[in-house]
Amino acid sequence: MDYDVVVVGARCAGASTALLLARQGRRVLLVDKAPFPSDTMSTLYIHQPGVTRLARWGVLDDVVASGCPPLDTISHDIDGLSLTSAVPAVDGVSAAYAPRRYVLDELLVRAAVAAGAEFTDRAQVRELVRRDDRVTGVRLRTGDATATVSAGLVIGADGMRSKIADLVGAPVLRSAPRASCVYYTFWRGLRTGFGFHERPGRWIARIPTHDDLTVVAAYMPQAEFAEARRDPEEAYLSAVESTAPDLYEQMMAAERADRLRGTGDQRNYFRTAHGPGWALVGDAAHHLDTISARGITNAFIQADLIADAMSGVPTEDAASVDGATSGFARTMADTLEGPYKSTLELAKLRPTKTRLRMLHAVAGSPELTSRYFAMVSGVIGMREFMTADVVDLL
Repeated sequence: MDYDVVVVGARCAGASTALLLARQGRRVLLVDKAPFPSDTMSTLYIHQPGVTRLARWGVLDDVVASGCPPLDTISHDIDGLSLTSAVPAVDGVSAAYAPRRYVLDELLVRAAVAAGAEFTDRAQVRELVRRDDRVTGVRLRTGDATATVSAGLVIGADGMRSKIADLVGAPVLRSAPRASCVYYTFWRGLRTGFGFHERPGRWIARIPTHDDLTVVAAYMPQAEFAEARRDPEEAYLSAVESTAPDLYEQMMAAERADRLRGTGDQRNYFRTAHGPGWALVGDAAHHLDTISARGITNAFIQADLIADAMSGVPTEDAASVDGATSGFARTMADTLEGPYKSTLELAKLRPTKTRLRMLHAVAGSPELTSRYFAMVSGVIGMREFMTADVVDLL
């Protein structure tokens, strides 16, 4: 079987990449080892740059139709302050969303198939096909059957523990130590809206999603993970109670709807994201602490970037493909550098005096508070936020 592109991994990074490449008229095969639809570990939130891409791709209406509630306000409770604002409006989209992953990923796969991609779930990559030092395809196992698939480009979108990255030997270009750990579960009937509670050593997120459920996630320092694992329930509930007592009281009166999930594997890295005949997108290329909820949004940004880089590039022209993926990797690293640095700082769970002073300064201004949340959401950068009026307040 011959394709222009094989995308390995069909969650938000892979499915959106397949969607955009199929819309360029390419023969795209999208595969995933999991059955679809299915769930995966995630705190679900999509920042405004991600939501606007869903709208542009024609998928946002499907997310809304699925019953996912719009998140149109955001709050941040820290150091005696409670900052609240409307979610920043971008390109006419004035709400954020946090869909369940078995909904979002399936909608993206369907959109990719509608665009002309072929999709196979429960398909495992056994090995890569190579000609000299170039990747030219994959060998797949689906049930008892095996198949060899040729492609001008193989894209690994198979997550933080990427098999494609392992098979090509993609080195980590740079990394930072794990800083936080997290436990989360779903609660039915909370009326808290979307927001965060921050204290030294603690970060609590509340994120409404489908079916009247709210994700409540508790972040703690990585140094506490070994102790938290001994009694995750106690660690989780104690973190919420000490950081957001009003939220804790509502949780005790609400219905818990799922088991507790958690991880200390909060890696921070950029991998080499391209090579002869291959590329990496999503968490396979770049992962950061989940405290900033940037994962889905970053996946969509990367899908856009690699599709733009490949636009008009014939996949039978090896040199042009490699040039395009090289350009994608550079642009991706430059684009995501800012959120990476800010996430590393946030994940330390040690609010700096400078940051606290800034938050106290902007709290008295609805306009500056809105700009602050626009920066947090990735709508504007730090330089655009730190204008003269903000600097004067500091």
